Amino acid sequence: MQHAEAIVAISRSSACFSNRAQQHKGATLVGTLKVGSDSNPNKVAGALAGTIREQGTAEIQTIGAGALNQAVKAIAIARGFLAPSGIDLVCYPAFVDVEVDGNERTAIRLFVYPK
Repeated sequence: MQHAEAIVAISRSSACFSNRAQQHKGATLVGTLKVGSDSNPNKVAGALAGTIREQGTAEIQTIGAGALNQAVKAIAIARGFLAPSGIDLVCYPAFVDVEVDGNERTAIRLFVYPK
């Protein structure tokens, strides 16, 4: 239940958290977490750790410097959550174009994998 609460806490919706087929480094399902500047990094870290445990990989999407800051904090915290299980994380950033309220914006998507 804690994992579900964390996802809700970071504004989970079908658009925010989607299980969609991906062929990125052998992963078949990837969870996309949208993180904002007001997101709680501890709750995002819990959702990220749960997604990594369940699916093996995750994506975090951010728009703006504040959101990216919260996402990077969450990845650092999630590393601590996963360390006792022997899982370490690596992250690869990429620019992506997304549509927000009919306008095209540039986002940074962080691809997170176990090491």
